[in-house]
Amino acid sequence: MREKEETDISGLPRYISAHEVAERAGVSRSAVSRTFTHGASVSVATREKVMRAAEELGYQVNDLARGLLANRSQLVGMIASDTETPFRSLQISTLSRLLIESGRVPVLITTDSTASGQASHANLLRYRAQATVVLSGMPSRAFIELAQRNGQPLIAVGRNEEGPDHIRVNNKLAAATAVQVFAARGMQRVGMVTSAVGSPNLLEREQTYVDAARAAGLEVFVERAERTDYEGGSLAASLLLSPARRVEGVFCVNDLMALGLMDYARNMLGLRLPEDLSVIGFDDIPEASWGAYRLTTFQQSAEKQAREILRVLDLRLANPSAPPMVTQLDVPLIMRDTVRSMTLDRTSPAP
Repeated sequence: MREKEETDISGLPRYISAHEVAERAGVSRSAVSRTFTHGASVSVATREKVMRAAEELGYQVNDLARGLLANRSQLVGMIASDTETPFRSLQISTLSRLLIESGRVPVLITTDSTASGQASHANLLRYRAQATVVLSGMPSRAFIELAQRNGQPLIAVGRNEEGPDHIRVNNKLAAATAVQVFAARGMQRVGMVTSAVGSPNLLEREQTYVDAARAAGLEVFVERAERTDYEGGSLAASLLLSPARRVEGVFCVNDLMALGLMDYARNMLGLRLPEDLSVIGFDDIPEASWGAYRLTTFQQSAEKQAREILRVLDLRLANPSAPPMVTQLDVPLIMRDTVRSMTLDRTSPAP
């Protein structure tokens, strides 16, 4: 191994070249290239000499340069918003791990609606990323269209544009199931907590829930916060849970909003869960199982989603001209302690 890092004339670190490895090993430059190319033909003796020289010099293959020459790199872009929230963080870390295990290089681009945010998305095209996975209701359709015009494989999670490959969850079944759970327990007035974000996932959950509740003869109330977070859940609870409405069960579009609603209901209104109010969330983030919450929720598995993304990516790269693929993942209901039992007497005193 090299004892010290060399620098070029500009004073910046100088990387060892394949030519230097070839000289040290006493082989041709092409032999070095073949040694580091998966599936290329090279003798055992030559491979051993090249690998030994590379180890002594500290050589690393320049995958970015290789990708540019091939007009495609091993980079896979992940575009996401709200990266600090529990499910998005789990989604990003799980997908990153599986991409690395598959020999790819994940690159996270955080998204917003500003010009700088949109410009950062275009960097993935300039660096010839192998593919882009959109994990968010953002970016705009304009970026989706730009990626498609440039021929970059695009996998969209929870969106509905035509053209990309799609990974979706069964929002309709989940929302309808939430109504069934409440109706089976004799509830007549139910609520929903969502946000003004208006992503396809949230809109689908809301519309299906409202339609199913009305079809079941239930009175349904919907409250929206500005953001789909803990504070948004608390704010929506302050509007939804008025004494005049007497809401008995609430479906929240994600767990973070459900936790905010639960804390507001118990701490500010003195409601008992599930005796006075039943709550169902969506995502099954780790916090949902904590003893302070024990939230009943629909489980969106980041692991299953990430593995499906890689499966679709491999299929797309193997057959770029295939029709768009659409996968729908189930979200099973995880019953915990925030939905009252079928026989619970709501008039019984608190223990």
